[in-house]
Amino acid sequence: MKKLPTLCPACQSQLSIKKLSCTKCNTEIEGSFALPGLLRLSVDDQEFILQFVKCSGSLKEIARRLKLSYPTVRNRIDDIINQIKSLENQD
Repeated sequence: MKKLPTLCPACQSQLSIKKLSCTKCNTEIEGSFALPGLLRLSVDDQEFILQFVKCSGSLKEIARRLKLSYPTVRNRIDDIINQIKSLENQD
């Protein structure tokens, strides 16, 4: 399945969801829906969070798996936290 695009390919603005549909019964819901906070992060940040969760939130383990230093991982987490806080302030 294709990944959900989150940014406009023309102007790089945040996309919103206009229509949802059920592939089983063909029910459709239309409106203007914001993307959930985690989906508004970059694909790289989403992948990092996924790896972090798979490592049970262990900074040491994710550093080992990604072959990064502990401070680099800590800084990346801090950056993602700040992005999430900024997105929450926009809502």
